[in-house]
Amino acid sequence: MSQALELAESLITRRSVTPADEGCQQLIGERLAALGFQVEALRFGNVENLWARHGAPQPVFCFAGHTDVVPTGPLEEWRSDPFVPTIREGLLYGRGAADMKTGLAAMVTATEEFVRSHPRHRGSIAFLITSDEEGPSVDGTRRVAETLAGRGERIDWCVVGEPSSEAVIGDTIKVGRRGSLSGRLTVHGVQGHVAYPQLAENPVHTLAPALAELTQRVWDEGTEHFQPTTFQVSNLNAGTGAPNVIPGELKARFNLRYSPVQTLEKLKSTVEAILRGHGVRYTLEWYVSGEPFYTPPGVLSDAVGDAVEQVTGARPRLSTGGGTSDGRFIAPLGAQVVELGVVNSSIHKVNEHVRVADIDALERMYLNVLRKLLT
Repeated sequence: MSQALELAESLITRRSVTPADEGCQQLIGERLAALGFQVEALRFGNVENLWARHGAPQPVFCFAGHTDVVPTGPLEEWRSDPFVPTIREGLLYGRGAADMKTGLAAMVTATEEFVRSHPRHRGSIAFLITSDEEGPSVDGTRRVAETLAGRGERIDWCVVGEPSSEAVIGDTIKVGRRGSLSGRLTVHGVQGHVAYPQLAENPVHTLAPALAELTQRVWDEGTEHFQPTTFQVSNLNAGTGAPNVIPGELKARFNLRYSPVQTLEKLKSTVEAILRGHGVRYTLEWYVSGEPFYTPPGVLSDAVGDAVEQVTGARPRLSTGGGTSDGRFIAPLGAQVVELGVVNSSIHKVNEHVRVADIDALERMYLNVLRKLLT
């Protein structure tokens, strides 16, 4: 059994459902400390974070990731205990196998091999690990990044271990993400009897035309590197449960994944103008979970592309697709950010899994990145 696989299995056994860490960071921190890393635990609220560094001040290369996992879902649908790592037909099963405990393990073991071979390497290697990526993402990487900025610390290059691959290991790396703007909408109406609609105001009927315009709107065409902005409703609730009562209130949650051609203020003002234009009486709370970031072709993306090609023989595709990642909090520190990890087809699903061979392949990719940037 490889060291990366062994460490991955040890991490999977820890039931670190967000925001719990369950000792994952202690295990990682002890291994890094044994290499000579300065390890710092940063706890905010109920969230555990780890910041560790080894080497000279600049340049700073950072591995970033998270120890928390999503809930298991229905246990009866799992073929084996989600917190008992199990190998079947060349696949490692367990919650966090793909997202992203194998990525963390590969980072650590690649770093161990590199530091032992290059104890006086160029620059600094850092680790930024949180237990708040799958949750609200408030007291995790966001707070650590704020702390680092307040201390005048910066990151030059960052590889986030999110599962970026689509069909085979290393076929895709993420070089940016769209922004994410969410709204919590309350539409105010007047409750009444369904037989006397003239004495009531149905918020469902009021919202419907506005919602149709919002969902059918072409917000933009995107850019060369980013998909167009999209609008999606995630929750919609109204009614008292009785079939003869017009509801007095409707609540909805929606999200805009937006490209850099948009601004937050423009998006907010457009949504509210459409609501007002249809006569909707509403209250609206806005939440920004991340602004867009993009790492143009350069030192980091070239190094990661070369590192992948050395292992697979093929150049990875550069993508900004998918959801958000903690890279959105690291990029404002001035860092170039790239995401490289295992295949993402089973993440957040029951029977989450990863190819065992991909764990060692990812370790070699990470080791190649370190060699290219810090020797």
